[in-house]
Amino acid sequence: MGSADNRLRRKWQDYGGHKATNAEYSIYEVFNEVFKDTDYELVPKPKCFNTLYVDVKLSQDELDAIYTPDDPITKHGIQPDFLIINKVTGKKIFGEIKRQDGWVEGKTRAAGRGNAHERLCKYFTPGLLRTFREASNIGGENFPFWIIFEGDITRDPCRVREITYWFDKYVANYFFWRDTKDPDPLIKHFVNYIAPMLD
Repeated sequence: MGSADNRLRRKWQDYGGHKATNAEYSIYEVFNEVFKDTDYELVPKPKCFNTLYVDVKLSQDELDAIYTPDDPITKHGIQPDFLIINKVTGKKIFGEIKRQDGWVEGKTRAAGRGNAHERLCKYFTPGLLRTFREASNIGGENFPFWIIFEGDITRDPCRVREITYWFDKYVANYFFWRDTKDPDPLIKHFVNYIAPMLD
């Protein structure tokens, strides 16, 4: 483990050990604090893919079959919730935060019927996966994205099984942040799984 990783671990221990409160934390405040004086930077709402779909080439037959507005489309793409960059290696990982209700104590099974978790599946599509891999410089089999779940979905017996099945062996790429008053497990996941991808 390099000195940059050691510095990050020390900051995590200091931050996690002294920040237990009754307030909920956001991912942004946790990582903005933990990344101070490290090789990492958190970029909220990166705009790098805001026009991703604008220049998608379609055949003339396809163009003839669809509506063409008078004014050209100038913004059509996706916007991850955050981007984490290793400023030394230039490697990046794109992130989504999925907060959703779920089936837990005192609620009916129908409470888990939301589809925020299903909307993350766009990241597994061949086109987006290729684009994100190219932009991230993360090699190998690793996925270039990290999905963080919050809310009752993190304890829903059906949704947790679904998500676990979808990601299969890629345990680094998702995290159930069950207690957002405790930043320690989130930081630990980053240090153990995400930071090594960015080195």
